[in-house]
Amino acid sequence: MRLCAGEASVGELADPFDMALPSFMKHIHALETSGLILSEKSGRVRTCRLSPDALVGAEDWFQQQRAIWEARLDRFEAYVMKLKKEKERAAARRPSRTAKRKGSE
Repeated sequence: MRLCAGEASVGELADPFDMALPSFMKHIHALETSGLILSEKSGRVRTCRLSPDALVGAEDWFQQQRAIWEARLDRFEAYVMKLKKEKERAAARRPSRTAKRKGSE
């Protein structure tokens, strides 16, 4: 989230975490390897920045999944409404208990 505000040094990024810098660097390396961030070293300072193009593929996948799940939920809602109407029709066809009692008197 910090990199959403702009580039930052590894030290800045690591500061809020209770983690040794070598362990934190493993996380930075994993993010670099996946293409989510880019880093460059200038002297002793390594600066990181987001690579937003890497998120385009994930965004496309999420949009496809959202469309699939919305269609599933729409079908589920239609099915539930169908069951509800069938239950209401079945209840309307059955005589009520009051009507049964009156008929037996």
